[in-house]
Amino acid sequence: MNSNLKKIVMGALFAALACVATMSVRIPTPGTSGYIHPGDAIVILSGVILGPGWGLLSAGIGSAMADFLGGYFIYVPITFVIKGAVAFVSGAIYRQVGKTPKSRCAAVVLGGVSDMILVAGGYFLCEAMLYGTAAASASVPANLVQGVSGLLIGTVLYPVLLKVPDIRRTANEAAKIHL
Repeated sequence: MNSNLKKIVMGALFAALACVATMSVRIPTPGTSGYIHPGDAIVILSGVILGPGWGLLSAGIGSAMADFLGGYFIYVPITFVIKGAVAFVSGAIYRQVGKTPKSRCAAVVLGGVSDMILVAGGYFLCEAMLYGTAAASASVPANLVQGVSGLLIGTVLYPVLLKVPDIRRTANEAAKIHL
């Protein structure tokens, strides 16, 4: 299978995983009509394993699809941008920091930290424009909890996923390419 086709297939797989992980476990957040989910782990890992560009597309499409299928239509473009940005930043960090196996694990953790900042901040800004600052502030704690769960789950899943030869090879290629 040629390299471009492998990237497309892997990107589609991560988009589907992001959608399913977002929709499979939903813990409702009181007062916000939102929910906490494990999908952010896949968003982070999309950027890490696929690289910034492919990660952005996979995470953005998969996460936006979860909002679309879940009836959160107003959030589809917002989620595409925010989750795509998380994957892009996670992938860029992985490329810059991930020179050794230990530093690659640290890069995944840093990707999780970027997730917390971008998700809590990004949704706050968008919701402040849509609903006002008070309502947007109510979603920040839940988004931070979601970010922490994404960081923890992503850090645990990363070494497990690297046991799959094609995923390991793709992640190694992502780490060697410099921006």
